[in-house]
Amino acid sequence: MPGTPASPAASGPSASFASGPGTTRRQALVGGAVTLGTAALGTTLGAPSALAATPAPRGPVISEPFTLGVASGDPRHDGVVLWTRLAPDPLAEDGLGGMPDRTVEVEWQVSHREDFATLAASGTTETGPDQAHSVHVELEQLRPRADYFYRFRVGNEISPVGRTRTAPVPGTRLDRFAFAFASCQRYTQGHYTAQAHLAEEDLDLVAFLGDYIYETADQGSIGRGHFPAVEVRSLTEYRLRHAQYKTDHDLQAAHAAFPWAVVFDDHELENNWADDTSYEEDVPPEEFLLRREHALKAYYEHMPLRAAQRPAGPDLHLYRRLTFGNLVDMHLLDTRQYRDVQVEDSKRDDPERTLLGADQRRWLSQSLADSNATWNVLAQQVFFSQRDFAEGDATNFSDDAWDNYKVERDSVRDEIAGVSNPVVITGDVHANYVVDVKADFDDAYSETVATELVGTSFTSGRDGVEQNPGDAVQLAENPHIKFINRNRGYVRNTVTPTEWTADYRVVDYVSEPGAPIRDRARFVIGSGQPGARPQA
Repeated sequence: MPGTPASPAASGPSASFASGPGTTRRQALVGGAVTLGTAALGTTLGAPSALAATPAPRGPVISEPFTLGVASGDPRHDGVVLWTRLAPDPLAEDGLGGMPDRTVEVEWQVSHREDFATLAASGTTETGPDQAHSVHVELEQLRPRADYFYRFRVGNEISPVGRTRTAPVPGTRLDRFAFAFASCQRYTQGHYTAQAHLAEEDLDLVAFLGDYIYETADQGSIGRGHFPAVEVRSLTEYRLRHAQYKTDHDLQAAHAAFPWAVVFDDHELENNWADDTSYEEDVPPEEFLLRREHALKAYYEHMPLRAAQRPAGPDLHLYRRLTFGNLVDMHLLDTRQYRDVQVEDSKRDDPERTLLGADQRRWLSQSLADSNATWNVLAQQVFFSQRDFAEGDATNFSDDAWDNYKVERDSVRDEIAGVSNPVVITGDVHANYVVDVKADFDDAYSETVATELVGTSFTSGRDGVEQNPGDAVQLAENPHIKFINRNRGYVRNTVTPTEWTADYRVVDYVSEPGAPIRDRARFVIGSGQPGARPQA
């Protein structure tokens, strides 16, 4: 339920969208995620609490409900989505977080100031057990290109403080936009060290490209086994798995530092699923759709998504566009809900095969046609460019990537070649790539029409290595692939009207906490010059 702003903020927008106060993102959390549940009224903040001035709602006391942190997402020029979920006992067996079986009133506040001495907006909303006591507040009437702090209260309990940032007005001049993209954070295979470093960046947005949770029973070998210790299928189990991931303090800090734009891939439900078809054998579609309904409901409950993304049964409308001034249009895609089932390579040329589905494909065409931005970003999940794994005359392509939907991929490629500065950003494959998108992937001398930047995983695949033995074959067989690296981390991007700089930020290990972050590589794309150039 959206709230009503109390009054416009007194201070104006920041001079640059990517600039902000000198405090680090962790400092902006007023003690950070490690103080979860200790925020008694008037003690968390450095100044008297504005929330303390109002009486606490009546009803039984709910202690320490903010164990899963806070988040914001999908920024627009006039507002963002604020999120939290009340869960005093986040791993309670029933999946309801230890909350009472009743509706609860939640207060929220937004301010330009960390001490909340003046408010830009405030209000109340209600949440209940049918939503796992999750909270989604869609703010409106905020100032564009502005930083805000936000928090929630239930009774005498105040949440950690999050920081968010609104977008510029569409079409207005923007000189700089900074964002990171990331994916694949298997809890059992690594500590969230990269997320901790991400929280220290100065960014306008994080785009998370899928595999936020993993559905498996995997227990790993580093003391971070999945809970429950089963492959999750029911709504209760998916809620528990999301809650387990959300209890990680470093992930909470990264969410609280800036707004995220999220899309799912396969492991939020099941490995390699397609539309109404399980990747497992002999699962009736009606049985799989019930599992899909459970997974997508739990996903929405745990993400800073708008009401437009609220699932209806097994369906969730995820594809959408975010606009940042006249500089960037980000077209977020869904490559799971509408795709045809994977087939062998000999059938990948079938012109009827689709990864996007007819409605999303039409939407993408219209979204691209409507764009007036300098840079057009396709934010999506699976490898877009052709990638042949076989040496010599033989071929071998992934059946879960765009290669398995060749005709539609080539059609999208040809379409994005006609818009301003197309860049495809990709997750899924647990490796960093830089790729020239060719007018003809089988002709190395054909025109480069776009750039694909592929980001490695946060943790999936364990510690990682520089390269696998098979990467030499990939580079030889696919001359449009310019770079491969298999460390863990994320890609930080700084976009201006004249160039796009991509920094591949990596950690050398995740099996233990504390790894330092380093820049493994830097690539630059010039405006009007598709294809990325390595920088020293």
